Amino acid sequence: MLQIAATELEKDKSRREAEKQNYLAEHCPPLHIPGSMSEVQELCKQLHAKIDAAEEEKYDMEVKVQKSSKELEDMNQKLFDLRGKFKRPPLRRVRMSADAMLKALLGSKHKVCMDLRANLKQVKKEDTEKERDLRDVGDWRKNIEEKSGMEGRKKMFETES
Repeated sequence: MLQIAATELEKDKSRREAEKQNYLAEHCPPLHIPGSMSEVQELCKQLHAKIDAAEEEKYDMEVKVQKSSKELEDMNQKLFDLRGKFKRPPLRRVRMSADAMLKALLGSKHKVCMDLRANLKQVKKEDTEKERDLRDVGDWRKNIEEKSGMEGRKKMFETES
């Protein structure tokens, strides 16, 4: 089995080499370097002329590609403009309870009651010192009138210490 595969690889390799030689013979004629200096100069001029022709073709192709890409961009812009600008409708807020949400998700078969407030503890509000102070202050206008002037400042320092 391995010998058959090895022979197939060799045949494939030799076939590729033959194809390569045929292609090069067709498209790239062998280079004949002349012996005299004037013939070498003539050969260089011919090669330069071929290079110039190839460069001109390359430049023309690049210009065509740029022009067609510009046309494509313009067409895409026109297409976008023709479609128009879409106004997105404002989204509505949906108010659903947790039970309604579960019923919608799970279907009407499942009876799930999810009362979130049932498991909460009742907490009594404790009076803190700040709240007591605020209640004791009373009317803020009287408090400001008492503290205004030097006598009020003196009272303020006396009560703090």
